Amino acid sequence: RRVFDDLVAVPGLTTVAGVRDSAKAEKSLGAGIATVKMDVSKDSTDDLATALRGADAVVCAVGFVPGNPFQMNKEAKAVDNEGTCRLIDAAVKAGCSKFVLVSSILTDGRSWGQEKSPGFTITNAFGGVLDEKIVAERYLRRSGLDYTIVRPGGLRADPPAGNLVVRGENTLNSGEVSRDLVAQVCVSALFNPKASDRVVEIIEEDGAPALPEEKWF
Repeated sequence: RRVFDDLVAVPGLTTVAGVRDSAKAEKSLGAGIATVKMDVSKDSTDDLATALRGADAVVCAVGFVPGNPFQMNKEAKAVDNEGTCRLIDAAVKAGCSKFVLVSSILTDGRSWGQEKSPGFTITNAFGGVLDEKIVAERYLRRSGLDYTIVRPGGLRADPPAGNLVVRGENTLNSGEVSRDLVAQVCVSALFNPKASDRVVEIIEEDGAPALPEEKWF
């Protein structure tokens, strides 16, 4: 929702929200908002490509919602891995040129010895979601699309309480960030050439120096 709101505010830009339920989306986003029905966990690549036709860029912020503990592994794989990979294939097929993927810090935690860290252990307990997300990240990097992978810390619904902190790939293993800041970084990635084929990890911190947008990437 926050990414959509930020994009709608950009002059001269046509923004379409991909939604699973059009009626719910109308209540959430407002009547008259451009939407297209799509579900990465159920739709075929061809169906997703049809939904994306005409788009220049995709911002993917999907993620499974933990529920039934006996189904979490299946659901995480369906959304954060296989569904996201199908969306990437669809973006290629539809002729999109840019793909921004919202992932998570510690997604690649195993590669730098973080598999026993509290953040990795707790997050990955929900359906092995970090192990599923890294599959999609690697798939995106091999896709040929111009990509930006945004790895936020723990997501907070309230407005930012501190300044944005941006670090390189596989550096942050803790911290939180407002969803508002995540959306801002995603939107910036669409327009900043320095964001091309980049992975950034973001949190917010009290007392951190203010970071101008031109230095986010």
